[in-house]
Amino acid sequence: MRAKITYLVTAAVLVFYFVLVGSRGVMLIQSGTLITVTFGVAVLVLPVIGLWFLWKNTQFVRRANQLAAELEAEGGLPVDELKRLPSGRIDRDSADEVFAKRKAETEASPDDWRCWFRLAVAYHDARDTPRARKAMQRAIALHEGRPAPA
Repeated sequence: MRAKITYLVTAAVLVFYFVLVGSRGVMLIQSGTLITVTFGVAVLVLPVIGLWFLWKNTQFVRRANQLAAELEAEGGLPVDELKRLPSGRIDRDSADEVFAKRKAETEASPDDWRCWFRLAVAYHDARDTPRARKAMQRAIALHEGRPAPA
C-alpha cells in the first residue's frame, strides 16, 4: 500500500509540474516573437514527453499487478526463499541461486508467462532492474497473446 501511495503522490507532483511547465510554454508562445515562440514550443514538448512516459509506466505497473493478482489466485507466486543479511538486504549468493532456478524454469517453458513473471522477480531480487523490466514486459506480452518483445 505504501508503494501505491508513493507512486500516486509522485505522479500527482509530476502532473502539477507538467501543467506548470506547459503554462510557461503557452506564455512564451503568446509573447509572439520568433524566439519566444520557438522556446515556447520547445518547452511544450517536455510535458508531452513526460506525460507519455508517466502513462506508459502506469500501464506497465497496472498490467504487472494484474499478472501478480492472477498468479496469486492460482497459487503460483514465487515463494520468498531468499536468505537475508543482518541488515535485511538480500544475500547476493542466495539471489543468484534462485535466479538460476528461475532461468532454467523459463528456458524449459519459454512461452509461459508465469515463468517469465517469476524470472522478472528473480532479476529484481538480484538488483538487475533493466532485465527485470524486460522479463516482465515479455510476461505481459505473452499473457495478452501478443508477440513478446525481443
